[in-house]
Amino acid sequence: MTISRRQLISILLLASCALLYWLWPARNWDLINLPPRADGPWVAFGDSLTEGYGSTGAGADYPSQLGKRLGVEIQNRGVSGETSADGLKRLAQIEELNPRVVLLCFGGNDVLRSVPRAEMFANLGAMIDRLHARGTFVVLIGVRGRGLVGDGNADGFKKLAKEKGVKLVPNILDDLLSRPSLMADYVHPNDAGYAKIADRVEKELRPLLKKLQ
Repeated sequence: MTISRRQLISILLLASCALLYWLWPARNWDLINLPPRADGPWVAFGDSLTEGYGSTGAGADYPSQLGKRLGVEIQNRGVSGETSADGLKRLAQIEELNPRVVLLCFGGNDVLRSVPRAEMFANLGAMIDRLHARGTFVVLIGVRGRGLVGDGNADGFKKLAKEKGVKLVPNILDDLLSRPSLMADYVHPNDAGYAKIADRVEKELRPLLKKLQ
């Protein structure tokens, strides 16, 4: 069977449209709970990257730096060493706060412990569903995964964010891991590195701030 020139052009146009849909910026899909229905505090919920491991002390972690820039108090509920499964177990403590906004950052320890991606994303999805049910606006913060080429977690985080209608800040350590001046060790930023993370999250949230307050 031969394909005519017109049919070939139609196929290429359809393929291009599908590719553009997949690559369309995260800010352009519908976001759930914007504005939030919950009236509690902003909460940063995650592992050592949230807690601020590697920083010099209080106020240097990314939630503290971000909060100062946005003029919002952000409670830091990060615990070093936790996986997404640990976060799911601890989520009830966060739900009790009835948080208005949650910055959700788990996955680094899942990667280090070779937790299957499907399990990690299922845990993250379950946390998002429970927070959405309370009226919380969720910001999903991506972490790099293993891959022969590039970030092995990138597609999974983007797919989850689209499916759940949450704001995505992709690959939070992008361009930090290869810069010793921004790192305290091989996986944790220093104060300057956490400032870069705050930059990235601020860039995504600043346009939404009026609706989130």
